[in-house]
Amino acid sequence: MLVRNDNTTGVATALVNARIVLPNDVVVGDIAIADGVIAAGEHSGASEIDFEGDYLIPGLVDIHTDNIEHHFQPRPGVRWPSPVAAVLAHDWQMLGSGITTVLDSLSLGDYDTGGARTAMLNAAIGGINTARDGGLLKSDHYFHFRCELSDPGLLPILEAHVDDPFVRLLSMMDHTPGQRQWHDIGLYRAFRRKKNNNVWTDEEFAVYLAERRAHQAQLVPEARERIVAAAQQRGIRLASHDDTTLADVEQSQDDGISISEFPTTMIAAERARQLGQQVVMGSPNVVLGGSHSGNVGALELAEAGLLDVLTSDYVPASLLHASFVLAERTGNLPAAIATVTSSPAAMSGFADRGRIAPGLRADLLRVRVVDGLPVIRGIWAAGQRYA
Repeated sequence: MLVRNDNTTGVATALVNARIVLPNDVVVGDIAIADGVIAAGEHSGASEIDFEGDYLIPGLVDIHTDNIEHHFQPRPGVRWPSPVAAVLAHDWQMLGSGITTVLDSLSLGDYDTGGARTAMLNAAIGGINTARDGGLLKSDHYFHFRCELSDPGLLPILEAHVDDPFVRLLSMMDHTPGQRQWHDIGLYRAFRRKKNNNVWTDEEFAVYLAERRAHQAQLVPEARERIVAAAQQRGIRLASHDDTTLADVEQSQDDGISISEFPTTMIAAERARQLGQQVVMGSPNVVLGGSHSGNVGALELAEAGLLDVLTSDYVPASLLHASFVLAERTGNLPAAIATVTSSPAAMSGFADRGRIAPGLRADLLRVRVVDGLPVIRGIWAAGQRYA
């Protein structure tokens, strides 16, 4: 058990009377924060914060969030004029959701926008780096580049940004209709109608499908090869997005992929685990009780022992909520909290966070469960208190 002590090297804060969620247990006790890390040694005389029995958990680590795009494009056709302002609004929302380490998940591809999406991507990357360099960010931000393999604009965008030192993850995805996420063409057509107001006649849709499939055949093999090479040369981790069939998972394995992100079927998740891949699912899937696209549910995978990491995807506040839903379902709070803290930290190559132990970054949350909902009552990022 971690105990409150005094600090001989600087001002310390003691968090006392907390239910501390450790990797394999929950214990009642105290810890101290000093110089941005969880302190060890004697620290009498530290200022105290009484947790009154609230949970103390590590700050959340989110390896896939699309949230930043909502701040750059708050409504269809609206582009926010200040990249840094959009980034700071996103950063506060992530921190307010308890997420102290963020892999901003940016989609690489122009998606038939005539350069508009590429411009937004460039602005987002530039805005994050400017805000970080200026010491303006509260959460710790890195990049997860989601590479749309069948998009003609992918490779030039990748080449422009892959050497950014904050890139932690590359994932390969192919949203060509008729396979993977969009194996049901009817669902794809309905989605595009709702999101992009694309209303096709049957003949127009057939032409569109033919064009997309031609792009897939022409572009995907080279794109996969280039991304694998880029990741290997730079030591960047690789993930596969939306594997659906056994063949999808086998292809991922052949490419050296170790992370199966959002597998859409039980058989894909089972095969990924057999091959030693870690399985990542979205926390909105948990909170909603299932996939909004009709895919396999995250809780189904958890009950089958096939869930390693949860990620907020498109709802930052869902990450903490989902971990407590998972804990209630499984009866194992430490394991559930690990899916949003220590497991994604290790998956992303961070050894200095994600657990409560002396010497690690003091990224910490005070959480109280109110009517079944986890409510954040305190946030520390690198020892700095923000709430």
